[in-house]
Amino acid sequence: MTIGLISVIFVLVILVVCLVIYNLSIYKKVKGLSNTNEKIANLRVLQDFMDTIGKDALAEDKIKIINDILIEKYHIKYSTIVIFNGAEYVLKATNVDEKFWDTMKNLHTEPIFKDSIANAIPKYVTVNKPNEKLSYQKSDMMRAKSAMFFPLYIDNIYIGYWIIEKDEPHAFDRMDTGILEIIRENIISVLKTISYQNTIENIYRTDKFTGLNSAEYLYGKGKRIIDKYGKSAICMFSINNIEEINEKIGRKVGTELIIQVANTVKTNISSEYIFVRYMGPKFAIAFSGTEIENTIEFISNIKQNLENIKIVINNKKGKKITEIQPVINFVLGTYYKGTGLEEVTKKLEEYLDNSPKTESAINYI
Repeated sequence: MTIGLISVIFVLVILVVCLVIYNLSIYKKVKGLSNTNEKIANLRVLQDFMDTIGKDALAEDKIKIINDILIEKYHIKYSTIVIFNGAEYVLKATNVDEKFWDTMKNLHTEPIFKDSIANAIPKYVTVNKPNEKLSYQKSDMMRAKSAMFFPLYIDNIYIGYWIIEKDEPHAFDRMDTGILEIIRENIISVLKTISYQNTIENIYRTDKFTGLNSAEYLYGKGKRIIDKYGKSAICMFSINNIEEINEKIGRKVGTELIIQVANTVKTNISSEYIFVRYMGPKFAIAFSGTEIENTIEFISNIKQNLENIKIVINNKKGKKITEIQPVINFVLGTYYKGTGLEEVTKKLEEYLDNSPKTESAINYI
């Protein structure tokens, strides 16, 4: 072998080595760029999640919006979120055909997923041939050929599961399970946040005497109505002499007076406004989108109507003994969207609690 040929071979080897090193360098840069893009994409999805939490929407609707985000951003064919509410499994969000809903919300009973739930680990199932179906699929339910099942836990307490499906075999073979785990954790975080909202929206009760919603309604579903506007007048009033009536005449008369007061306001108030029995002898009215100045005439008329209420007390012979009339004290404040509604009502309540029992006025704070 001549020296010239050896030199050529040596040069070629050097070139090959350089090319390999260069390709490795390019690969690392591409991989790094890919990871960066992936992280950015995940951050965008997380931002979409956070934006959804802040939306003026019911908690139930927010879960559906989040599921739609997952389907769109990660190109998932089917996505289903099922939650155990303490009594039963409830399908919270899905894009699966309604005829398969019963199957999808009972996957916890399938043997193939029981270990996954027990050990809090994901389960990947797939088929090898297009004409095969997954073990949990019933009758004609052959639309999915691959599935990833994720049990959901909040503070080590099992709360349900998330399952994603695709319509081709081995669809998730190359999918980064780390990304899916991050998505699952984000879903759990969102569900945890939304559960608080759901509690507030549904904790209210209906007062059996007046038929009015309790104060909790004001902070849940009521607040969604109020927050359609930038500013609203909040009014609270109290029957100041109710304790005296209960002690001297009796609770039955006191209850009757509360009912008459509530009915008088109900028959005169617009359906656009929110009227609740706040607590005991206290009531609250949220004048959605209305300035305090524009409520004065209405409140003055209501106050007069309330103070015209009379309950006549007779003895056993039907002879009039006394006559009961309510002493009503009003106070108003302004709520600005984005601030604490409970802070406004707290101040109104404190004013009523600290005012003299004989006070009967319309006050502003």
